[in-house]
This record gives sequence, structure tokens and C-alpha cells, in this order.
Amino acid sequence: MREVSTGMRRAAEPGNASRAGTPRGVRTLAWVAPIAIACSLGAASSARAQSDFPNRPVRIVVPQAAGASIDIAARIVGQRMQDGLGQPVVIENRPGANAIIGMEFVAKAKGDGYTLVIAPPSAIAINPLVFKQLPYDTLRDFAPVSQVTGITFVVVVNPALPAQSLKDLAAIARKRPGELPYGSAGVANMNHLSGELFSQLNAVKMLHVPYKGETPAVTELIAGNNAVMFTTLPSVLPFIRSGKLRAIATLGAQRSPVLPDVPTAAESGMAGIGSSGWTGLLAPAGTPADAVARLHREVARVVKLPEVADALAKQGADPVGSTPEQFTAFIRSEIAKWQKVVRQSGIELTP
Repeated sequence: MREVSTGMRRAAEPGNASRAGTPRGVRTLAWVAPIAIACSLGAASSARAQSDFPNRPVRIVVPQAAGASIDIAARIVGQRMQDGLGQPVVIENRPGANAIIGMEFVAKAKGDGYTLVIAPPSAIAINPLVFKQLPYDTLRDFAPVSQVTGITFVVVVNPALPAQSLKDLAAIARKRPGELPYGSAGVANMNHLSGELFSQLNAVKMLHVPYKGETPAVTELIAGNNAVMFTTLPSVLPFIRSGKLRAIATLGAQRSPVLPDVPTAAESGMAGIGSSGWTGLLAPAGTPADAVARLHREVARVVKLPEVADALAKQGADPVGSTPEQFTAFIRSEIAKWQKVVRQSGIELTP
């Protein structure tokens, strides 16, 4: 480079251009032009590669067991996403450790849009509040794609428990301090914290019994090994309909259309425990913006399909399809919402 610079200085001196036999500045273009062309070709190649997304199968990790509400939503939506993406969408269950196993796997995956996670609020908004050391940071390690669904939460009891309402449940818990067992999909998830919120507002103490996912918790509830659950409607709706479980309240703002005879928490005089579940799709941080946008468009398209919306509604879930920006803001609001409950409960965990 020293020789090139010297040559450039000499060519720029008066009279040197004619001695060199080349018009002034042409020597500079002679070596700048190839670099510029190479850069433009590289940029074009990169843009072309991104615009080709996706050109191979897309994997959606579900950090819960098969049959859980997240898994149901993922399979309903994923099946139709592959129609628009033109590539297979593979659902892969990686349950355990309160969804940390699946979340960490995706957080450490390559940010190319081909490995995603569909997760519940416990994994996205609550884990950062309760785990002292977490192997992922939601807002740092992920690129939010879209809130996929909103999910009605319901309070269900084993039919052997003589509770017909939330007030009955509170009265029973008050008579049996620390004894009435309620199941959850794990420590510090929405099932657990909804039960904790109920206990705080009614000044009662129940016995929390965590399981490795909603499915085993519901199975144990049906068997009578726990008495009550604050859980997602999709995971228990078939058992409510069959009479194996009894719904005593829903926790949304309005009655569920699939359980029109079940009152809301507000109608039961306990508006303070109102809450809802949801599912959200995230990609690893660093995923190209155009890939995130492409995935969001597909989610938004799919959840609006009448047959998909109907399938979700039958499971107690409502389609959302928010933008990446809206979903990011929603995650922040959920973190703020549950922070007070976590602080009052004193929950602090280590992975």
C-alpha cells in the first residue's frame, strides 16, 4: 500500500500525470472500482440470500411436554405456516426446568430464522423475575416475532372437592391452612403465580405442588393427588366437558364462549386475580429483520384463517398475530405486571 500511495502522490503532482501517460485520477479508479464491484456483488448476494428465506425446514421448539396448551397452539398454527412459507415446519418438544431447557436451546441457536421457540409467559416474562441466574435474557437473547394467541385461564377442581365457586375455594383453604394442594406446570410459572395471587388476595395459604408440565399436573388433578389448578383452558377443556374436572371460574375479562355458564373472577367478586395466558413466537437475537418480518406476516396470516381461529377457539385460545414491536412492548408490560407478585411471594430460584 505504501508504493500505491507514493504513486498516487506523484501522479497528483503537476506534470506527473502526462509523464505517467494516464489522465489524473484514473489510476485511483483502477484499483477502487474492483473493490466497489466486489462489495456490491457481496451485498447483492447477501440480500438475495435473505430474500430466499426460508429455503429449508423451519423448526419451532416447544419448551413444554406434548399435549400442553403451548404444544396444541404450535401444532395448529405451525401446520398452516408451512403452506405459506413453502417449507416444512417441524414442532420439537424440549420440556423441563420450567421451560429453561427449550428456551436456552433456542437462545444459543444460530440467528437465521430456522430455529424458533413458541413459549408461555412463564418462560418469557416470569423466569427473568424469579431465577437468580438464568442462562438466557428474554430481551437480550431473543428477537420477538409475534404474540400468537391469548389463552383463557380457568380455575378447576377435582369433583371430590366441595367447591362450587372461588369464595368456596377460599373458605376451604382458610380452614386448611397450608394443606390444600394446588398443582402447576412447575415452580414460578403462570399456574403457580396465579395460585399465589389468589392466596395473597384472600389471605390464605395453599400447598403448591409443581409438576414437569401441565399435562402431568392435570393427570394428577384428575387422580385426586392435588385438589385445584389455575391453568389454561385448552389443557383441561376435554376433562371439564367429560365431568372429570369442575370449572369454578375463568380469569379473563369476559366469559369464555366455550364455557358460557362459568362466571369470571370479577363476577365472582375477585377481579384482582384476573389474568390470562398467551403464547409468543421468538427467534434468536441477531435474526435478520427481513426473516423476522416474514415469520410475523405468516403468523398474522395464519391465525386469521377461519379454520385456524375456530380450532384455537375450541381450545380456549384467541388469535392475536401482533407485530414484533407490539409483542416486545407486551413482554415488557407482562414483566412489570408479575414483578409485584413475585416480590411478595419471595420466590427466588436457581436453574
